Amino acid sequence: MTPEPRPGKAVLILSGGMDSTTLLYDLISQEYEVHAITFDYNQKHKKEIACAKKSCRKLHIPHKVIDIAVLNQLAPSCLTRDQWEVPEGNYAEESMKQTVVPNRNMVFLSLAASYAIGIGANRLFYAAHAGDHTIYPDCRPAFVSAMATALHLCDWNDVVLEVPYLYQTKADIVKQGIALGVDYAMTWTCYKGGKLPCGKCGSCDERLAAFKEAGATDPLEYE
Repeated sequence: MTPEPRPGKAVLILSGGMDSTTLLYDLISQEYEVHAITFDYNQKHKKEIACAKKSCRKLHIPHKVIDIAVLNQLAPSCLTRDQWEVPEGNYAEESMKQTVVPNRNMVFLSLAASYAIGIGANRLFYAAHAGDHTIYPDCRPAFVSAMATALHLCDWNDVVLEVPYLYQTKADIVKQGIALGVDYAMTWTCYKGGKLPCGKCGSCDERLAAFKEAGATDPLEYE
């Protein structure tokens, strides 16, 4: 029998958080030739960028960190404004919409698509999941579908948008990541960006709940 061809070259938007880091390990397990791209928009939680760098060094993955500070200037959010406090509580609460960075994923996907086309990658991955749908407009299935169409049309070289976790919960992702051997100590989730994760913001709350539901222990130390 002729062996199945290996997957080709892929670009992954890697934040340094749990979901995209799990997807990094996932793509490596599928034998994609992964090229990671991370965006620095002067976010409060810049520790996620350091985590992305560590994971890529550990796994020998080509990695670009792109400075898009202009997004910080244009997109008001508690993640981009020092004078705005990051809300605490559950992600389902209305106050969590303050963490939306307007149009962030469209900007990320557009720039990552340019990178993918430039290096001849025909797959572009990002790690939106089911828990994001309520809060983040640019993680909803309708947005993903629209962007998939746009990326198909944006160049003569087709770029296929892949969002494999779109209908999975964060607990599902944790379970898969544990099976893949993801080092979650090298990920950052807290939106406050302190020395230790706060354990109280919506992002921390969701992370801790996911580990609990998955029957696992979060390796990070919290305030």
